[in-house]
Amino acid sequence: MKEERDYIRDIAEIRTMMERSSKFLSLSGWAGIMAGIYALAGAYIAYKIYDFHPKEMAYSSIDSGGIDPNLVKIFFLALIIFLLAIGTAIFFSYKRSSKRGEKLWNATSKRLLTSMAVPLIVGGILILILVTKGMVGLMAPFTLIFYGLALYNASKFTLEEVKFLGLVQTALGLVSVYYVEYGILFWAIGFGFVHIIYGVYMHYRYER
Repeated sequence: MKEERDYIRDIAEIRTMMERSSKFLSLSGWAGIMAGIYALAGAYIAYKIYDFHPKEMAYSSIDSGGIDPNLVKIFFLALIIFLLAIGTAIFFSYKRSSKRGEKLWNATSKRLLTSMAVPLIVGGILILILVTKGMVGLMAPFTLIFYGLALYNASKFTLEEVKFLGLVQTALGLVSVYYVEYGILFWAIGFGFVHIIYGVYMHYRYER
């Protein structure tokens, strides 16, 4: 019986080691929660302060030199939210990986970032093209779609929950394309509320 228990324990340890070497397990639920809060704050500022109404701007033409100043501010707002979310994710992931005695930057995290990079870069380029063509209202739906595809693509290198998060974001983006006048609302739901729910779930399941 003792030998059998030892074999089972050895197998479990080997499985854990293999999982750690092939999957990035230092994702933090708090990072998701904070990203959601940043997104909700950004959506409020874009809608209330910068007067971003997707229906009115969806197919408006953009003449050379005639770009709406508020649109430029929205771009910078989105960039600030993105940098805050990335910085927060790195901070909490570093804390978690240190607690686990692991390195944050390793072969697995490199593969994860590489798998996310392709959809995000393609999506970013496409969104810029759409904006130059005047299809400003499609910004919110396409950010959701390509972000969701990036998460789905990266899920093979991390926790299974990331795949479902990616599917939800992609689905919200597709629905948002149809209801383009509610783009900012779907964006707030996807990047805001869904991230917060995901973060709370991850925190209570893996970090407590």
